[in-house]
Amino acid sequence: MSQTPPNEAAENAGRDGAFYPKAPSEGAAPVPSGRARAFPEWLRKPWPARYDTRTQNLLEGLKLTTVCQSAECPNLGECWNRGAATFMILGENCTRACHFCAVKTGKGESLEALADEPARVAQATKHLGLRHVVVTSVARDDLDDEGAGHFARVIETLRRYCGPELVIEVLVPDFHAREDCLRTVLAAKPDVFNHNTETIERLHPPVRPQGNYRRSLKVLEMAKTIAPAVATKSGLMAGLGESPEEVLATLDDLRASGCEILTIGQYLRPSPHHLPVAEYVRPETFARYEKHALALGFRSAACGPFVRSSYQAEQVLARAR
Repeated sequence: MSQTPPNEAAENAGRDGAFYPKAPSEGAAPVPSGRARAFPEWLRKPWPARYDTRTQNLLEGLKLTTVCQSAECPNLGECWNRGAATFMILGENCTRACHFCAVKTGKGESLEALADEPARVAQATKHLGLRHVVVTSVARDDLDDEGAGHFARVIETLRRYCGPELVIEVLVPDFHAREDCLRTVLAAKPDVFNHNTETIERLHPPVRPQGNYRRSLKVLEMAKTIAPAVATKSGLMAGLGESPEEVLATLDDLRASGCEILTIGQYLRPSPHHLPVAEYVRPETFARYEKHALALGFRSAACGPFVRSSYQAEQVLARAR
């Protein structure tokens, strides 16, 4: 594995402005044209000077997929160095093709081939000594239950193997807002139910063509109705061409849907084949979003350039209690 930070390894190639109808918001750092893109100071994250390979070796030995690698997260070095990882279940191939995401699109693995995955996730969780585990997945529109049953099996196996004190957070696809799928996952009693809205309503078609903004809100609302005691969480990317006013309106929608925990982070283009970055949002703008979210009644909000859905999830949840 390369020890180059993902956000520095991926260049934002090509010219900007052809896709986004709006100029960067006031005070934002403009994204320069051309192949070589310099990140602003607040987006430079060095690889750890002393990188501990034990987490990497464990994950490779158990043949586990992580969103840390698959989504080319800029926090990978930091998190793996302290023994934290976000598990991605149901195979490496996603049946959807979002234009921001580095996860591969393709035919999913059979459930028979993944039968021991819940045990492998539990083994890694226990070995790493995690007190808060985050489990996400690729979208599996090809399965009858879209993978909901496999999520439930992972949750149940984690409970048996790691004990009732483990906090389990699931980050799920939208399941097409199917109540049966949501009930299957929630019946397994995760502690946190996370579904990312990803972006504002206007940008959903080009950013997330197989997703739907209103459907994502419905998923969060249904989850809160089905399991009121389970904390609901959602995340957004900034820097795709949205205005601050649109972000604030989205926070209103999320809060109205019953969402309690919020994350907002900077979108970083994983390759020249993905959507370009419209702007590098300044830290003070993220601070404004966080302040607004808390004023709306979110129990916890983490907004910043390097924030991701599962980044420091334990601390984010702790602030909600």
